[in-house]
Amino acid sequence: MATIELTKENFGDTIQNNDIVIIDFWATWCGPCRSFAPVFEAASENHSDVIFAKVNTEDQQELAAGYQIRSIPTLMILREQILLYSEPGALSAAQLEDIVAKTKELDMDVVRQEIEKEQRTAES
Repeated sequence: MATIELTKENFGDTIQNNDIVIIDFWATWCGPCRSFAPVFEAASENHSDVIFAKVNTEDQQELAAGYQIRSIPTLMILREQILLYSEPGALSAAQLEDIVAKTKELDMDVVRQEIEKEQRTAES
Protein backbone atom coordinates (compact mmCIF):
# COMPACT_ATOMS: atom_id res chain seq x y z
CA MET A 1 0.00 0.00 0.00
CA ALA A 2 1.32 3.40 -0.90
CA THR A 3 1.65 6.20 1.60
CA ILE A 4 -1.24 8.56 2.21
CA GLU A 5 -1.12 12.31 2.82
CA LEU A 6 -2.42 13.38 6.22
CA THR A 7 -4.07 16.73 6.82
CA LYS A 8 -5.87 18.17 9.82
CA GLU A 9 -9.10 17.11 8.09
CA ASN A 10 -8.29 13.38 7.85
CA PHE A 11 -5.78 12.94 10.68
CA GLY A 12 -8.24 12.00 13.44
CA ASP A 13 -10.21 9.55 11.31
CA THR A 14 -7.01 7.88 10.10
CA ILE A 15 -5.74 7.38 13.67
CA GLN A 16 -9.10 6.17 14.99
CA ASN A 17 -9.93 3.79 12.15
CA ASN A 18 -6.60 1.98 11.76
CA ASP A 19 -4.68 -0.31 14.11
CA ILE A 20 -1.15 0.87 13.27
CA VAL A 21 -0.33 4.25 11.73
CA ILE A 22 3.24 5.30 10.98
CA ILE A 23 3.66 8.98 10.20
CA ASP A 24 6.55 10.76 8.53
CA PHE A 25 6.59 14.51 9.26
CA TRP A 26 8.59 16.10 6.43
CA ALA A 27 9.07 19.19 4.23
CA THR A 28 10.04 19.63 0.58
CA TRP A 29 13.14 21.70 1.41
CA CYS A 30 14.54 19.05 3.81
CA GLY A 31 17.37 16.97 2.32
CA PRO A 32 17.20 14.16 4.91
CA CYS A 33 13.42 14.03 4.35
CA ARG A 34 13.93 13.51 0.62
CA SER A 35 16.52 10.79 1.33
CA PHE A 36 14.17 9.00 3.75
CA ALA A 37 11.13 9.17 1.43
CA PRO A 38 12.05 6.09 -0.72
CA VAL A 39 12.79 4.04 2.42
CA PHE A 40 9.41 5.00 3.89
CA GLU A 41 7.61 4.28 0.60
CA ALA A 42 9.29 0.85 0.27
CA ALA A 43 8.26 -0.08 3.81
CA SER A 44 4.68 0.91 3.01
CA GLU A 45 4.73 -1.55 0.11
CA ASN A 46 6.02 -4.34 2.40
CA HIS A 47 3.38 -3.87 5.12
CA SER A 48 -0.11 -3.69 3.64
CA ASP A 49 -1.58 -4.13 7.14
CA VAL A 50 -0.07 -0.83 8.33
CA ILE A 51 -1.02 2.71 7.32
CA PHE A 52 2.02 4.73 6.26
CA ALA A 53 1.21 8.42 6.16
CA LYS A 54 3.07 11.64 5.49
CA VAL A 55 2.49 15.11 6.95
CA ASN A 56 3.98 18.00 5.01
CA THR A 57 4.93 20.33 7.85
CA GLU A 58 4.85 23.36 5.56
CA ASP A 59 1.25 22.72 4.48
CA GLN A 60 0.07 21.34 7.83
CA GLN A 61 1.72 23.70 10.31
CA GLU A 62 -1.13 23.29 12.82
CA LEU A 63 -0.62 19.50 12.93
CA ALA A 64 3.14 19.85 13.22
CA ALA A 65 2.77 22.36 16.05
CA GLY A 66 0.17 20.20 17.79
CA TYR A 67 2.59 17.28 17.88
CA GLN A 68 5.52 19.54 18.80
CA ILE A 69 7.53 18.68 15.71
CA ARG A 70 10.76 20.64 16.06
CA SER A 71 13.02 18.66 13.73
CA ILE A 72 12.32 16.83 10.51
CA PRO A 73 12.06 14.19 9.43
CA THR A 74 10.25 12.96 12.52
CA LEU A 75 8.78 9.48 12.58
CA MET A 76 5.75 8.86 14.77
CA ILE A 77 4.07 5.50 15.39
CA LEU A 78 0.63 5.00 16.86
CA ARG A 79 -1.03 1.68 17.58
CA GLU A 80 -4.61 1.50 18.78
CA GLN A 81 -4.49 5.31 19.10
CA ILE A 82 -1.57 5.13 21.55
CA LEU A 83 1.61 6.99 20.70
CA LEU A 84 4.42 4.45 20.92
CA TYR A 85 7.28 6.21 19.17
CA SER A 86 8.21 9.73 18.16
CA GLU A 87 11.79 10.46 17.14
CA PRO A 88 13.45 12.84 14.70
CA GLY A 89 15.92 11.61 12.14
CA ALA A 90 15.96 9.54 8.98
CA LEU A 91 16.19 5.78 9.46
CA SER A 92 17.76 3.12 7.30
CA ALA A 93 15.51 0.48 5.73
CA ALA A 94 16.70 -2.08 8.30
CA GLN A 95 16.00 0.25 11.21
CA LEU A 96 12.51 1.03 9.95
CA GLU A 97 11.75 -2.67 9.38
CA ASP A 98 12.91 -3.42 12.93
CA ILE A 99 10.65 -0.75 14.41
CA VAL A 100 7.65 -1.92 12.38
CA ALA A 101 8.23 -5.53 13.48
CA LYS A 102 8.53 -4.53 17.14
CA THR A 103 5.36 -2.44 16.88
CA LYS A 104 3.44 -5.41 15.49
CA GLU A 105 4.79 -7.73 18.21
CA LEU A 106 3.77 -5.52 21.13
CA ASP A 107 1.15 -6.85 23.52
CA MET A 108 -1.12 -3.82 23.71
CA ASP A 109 -2.81 -5.08 26.90
CA VAL A 110 0.58 -4.82 28.62
CA VAL A 111 1.13 -1.36 27.11
CA ARG A 112 -2.27 -0.15 28.41
CA GLN A 113 -1.53 -1.60 31.87
CA GLU A 114 1.80 0.27 31.94
CA ILE A 115 0.07 3.52 30.94
CA GLU A 116 -2.55 3.07 33.68
CA LYS A 117 0.19 2.32 36.23
CA GLU A 118 2.10 5.48 35.22
CA GLN A 119 -1.07 7.56 35.43
CA ARG A 120 -1.86 6.23 38.95
CA THR A 121 1.71 6.98 40.04
CA ALA A 122 1.50 10.51 38.62
CA GLU A 123 -1.79 11.14 40.44
CA SER A 124 -0.35 10.00 43.80
